[in-house]
Amino acid sequence: MGKEKIAITLDKQSIGELDRLVEERVFQSRSQAVQEAVSEKLQRIKRTRLAVESGKLNLQFERELAEEGLAEDVKAWPEY
Repeated sequence: MGKEKIAITLDKQSIGELDRLVEERVFQSRSQAVQEAVSEKLQRIKRTRLAVESGKLNLQFERELAEEGLAEDVKAWPEY
């Protein structure tokens, strides 16, 4: 996957913490630390959105729909 450079502005405290983590070899560089942080946040947003959307489902309707499809599928199965 290709990468692009971007510029960000952080407060001095955050930069200090990033530098400390790089010095402690938690991350290879500031860039890696920021990249991992952004990736984790994007994944968290996706999971949260999925949970919110799933919460909108009508469970009874979904169950009935699944059972209806299963009942028809079962009729088509050969007897063993």
